[in-house]
Amino acid sequence: MSDDRPVIVLSPGDNVAICRRNIAAGEALAMDGDTAIAQSDVPLGHKIARRFIPSGGEVVKYGMSIGSATADVRPGEWVHLHNLESNYISTHTRDSEARS
Repeated sequence: MSDDRPVIVLSPGDNVAICRRNIAAGEALAMDGDTAIAQSDVPLGHKIARRFIPSGGEVVKYGMSIGSATADVRPGEWVHLHNLESNYISTHTRDSEARS
């Protein structure tokens, strides 16, 4: 049995999905019982919003916050450096481990 879904949700509480292949701008994506339209090309392995995330709202992946939105993010929009302030990278570096 093949699974041809273009995105996968890693945890039920996540507000982003992960691209299982390259997504083309304008592609219709079935997510959460609705259809979101990809707002731009999104590469394999990157995050795409499952639902609306307001500016300042938490971005949740793996069931935990990985950062906050720096602007409103619509369903189907790429969640990346242009609209995400990561709290994961800065708190999980070798330097922070050495201080612990």
